[in-house]
Amino acid sequence: MEDVFDRGIGDVFVGRVAGNFVNEDQLGSMEFGRKVAGAKLILVLRHEHCGAVQAAIDDVKLGNITAMLSKIRPAVENVHYEGERTSKNKEFVQMVCESNVKHTMEQIRMNSPILKELEDIGQVKIVGGVYDMDSGVVTFLE
Repeated sequence: MEDVFDRGIGDVFVGRVAGNFVNEDQLGSMEFGRKVAGAKLILVLRHEHCGAVQAAIDDVKLGNITAMLSKIRPAVENVHYEGERTSKNKEFVQMVCESNVKHTMEQIRMNSPILKELEDIGQVKIVGGVYDMDSGVVTFLE
């Protein structure tokens, strides 16, 4: 995140997890970042070609990765696509990446009444984007 936006360590409050999903720890970190550290923006940022998304698309089963990927699977299932629904299809992977960002934003609002209320009254903004690792461009999603 720091590299993407040319920020230094400590300039932004960052929480990372493979697959960019929300759990209790991530929500607690976001609430801390807003209420204690004063963050005004929550950015759900995913990069294209994400290995965790590709593994969720292919329904990989392996140790604790299985449970992690189950949190990404709704983003796969939410994509209406008639073509090849595998990780080899770059178009489908991109669509799932975007779906996962939107799903994560919904989960933040649904599972954190604190952040939802702060967004409703304009004290925090929750936005999503996809980072193109080849071009360095972030495309923000509606």
